[in-house]
Amino acid sequence: MALSVPKAPGVSSMLKDGARMFTGLDEAVYRNISACKEFAHSVRSAYGPNGMNKMVINHLEKQFVTSDAGTIIRELDVEHPAARLMVLASQMQEAEAGDGTNFVVILVGALLEEAEELLRLGVTTSEIVEGYEKALAKAQEILPDLVCHEVKDCRDLGQVREALKASIMSKQYGNEDFLSDLIAKACISILPEKTTFNVDNIRVCKILGCGINRSEVLNGMVFKRQVEGDITSQRDAKIALFSCPVDIIQTETKGTVLIKTADELKNFSRGEENLLEEQIRAIAATGAKVVVSGGKFGDMALHFMNKHGLMAVRLLSKFDLRRLCKAVNGTVLPRLTAPAPEELGHCDNVAVDEVGGTTVVVFRSDGADSRIATILVRGSTDNAMDDVERAIDDGVNNFKALTRDGRLLAGAGATEVELSQRLAVYADTLPGLDQYAVRKFAAALEVFPKSLADNSGVNSTEVLQALHLAHRGGAMAQGIDLESELPGTLDAKEAKIFDAFSTKMWGLKYAVGAATTILKVDQIIMAKRAGGPKPRQAPGSDDES
Repeated sequence: MALSVPKAPGVSSMLKDGARMFTGLDEAVYRNISACKEFAHSVRSAYGPNGMNKMVINHLEKQFVTSDAGTIIRELDVEHPAARLMVLASQMQEAEAGDGTNFVVILVGALLEEAEELLRLGVTTSEIVEGYEKALAKAQEILPDLVCHEVKDCRDLGQVREALKASIMSKQYGNEDFLSDLIAKACISILPEKTTFNVDNIRVCKILGCGINRSEVLNGMVFKRQVEGDITSQRDAKIALFSCPVDIIQTETKGTVLIKTADELKNFSRGEENLLEEQIRAIAATGAKVVVSGGKFGDMALHFMNKHGLMAVRLLSKFDLRRLCKAVNGTVLPRLTAPAPEELGHCDNVAVDEVGGTTVVVFRSDGADSRIATILVRGSTDNAMDDVERAIDDGVNNFKALTRDGRLLAGAGATEVELSQRLAVYADTLPGLDQYAVRKFAAALEVFPKSLADNSGVNSTEVLQALHLAHRGGAMAQGIDLESELPGTLDAKEAKIFDAFSTKMWGLKYAVGAATTILKVDQIIMAKRAGGPKPRQAPGSDDES
């Protein structure tokens, strides 16, 4: 008779064998805090203009060399549940503001690190959470007072260039002037009068060769492709767009044709050719000069297109076809029929060009009604161009934030130090134990100037002391001088180093939300899976027993 071993009473008695449960401060809370601290520390060294690059090799064995926290977090396969909450918070920040992912992850790590000290002193998690939420509410009150500059006109190139400079500097230090000018021109050229700005309307085309200073902006779209036919250039062109192949139409049902003589075979093939030519002629009769297809072009179709003077362009991506449709204001047709006048797109110039030995097809719109702009990025390596693309993405998202809210805060750590000082004063007015949490929140904000100084190789303690002295004297815009060899400060407003108000506001919200959620976890229950994947067998092993 089998011996029945009774299960221990509690939650584990309700779960399957092999399930694990962690409870209490030591097993659950400190374990979560430790994982989040390690994750934040790994990203902290990539913060700021002098941040270190990370080499990430994802599950597809693709290599990334970048200091962009959004890319690092996205490509890392984080499994720890608490660290995944930090990843989700940073992803929400990217979706909402498009920038500041590193800010969120670093602040969550700093808040949890400070909370750990309070927990060891006996302060309860509920009091820490309450204090953090009070500190967040107070910080949101203070932030509007710290606004030092505002972009009044989003169509003014000079104002926009100044506002974008700092966000690009954090990714491409040294190239910020050139890139901010490039991004500002691209964004302003397609800024609509009434509707909101869409970041997807700024495209990036990367072409290997030359240096970054040879990059340029084109109104329209650029594709790294060759045309299908013989015609390589059209001006003032109407464009017909199809998602189907441009070829002899296959019948929907199979049929058998009995051919007895050579004349019957000749007439049968001529009938197909005549039908195809009629279709091409009908398209040419609408005034279209360019045919763009998401499918292949048949040899016979190309022959008739060359005969009728039509330019043929094939796009392999359906997303590119949609974007081109938006750029030329046309409609994609699912069947090979003559388009109506309102379904035709229009482009000022469609031509084949050669950039750095790479053949490209350029759809250029020179008028004021251009809907899509392309930034042609040049660079010596693919990794370098990928990093420039990430900087452009941040700059474009910052421009979108400016169109919603033009207020700007002082960068270079100035805003964080001022917030830290004001929250420390606010903590002294609170009577309960939550004042300690508010004070720790203020201390956690100091991690940003510290990280900027450490990544630049400057003594962070001396810099922080100089910043606090300057801010106590009323210099709210005083930040870290990264170009000084000695620990020094500068006026961020005069140096034109700005952070978007909305990016900072959302970053604080998401960071505090993630930190308080992690602190409220007091049990981790890991149920055993009912059925998992079968263990992989060694190569060459015999399956049959």
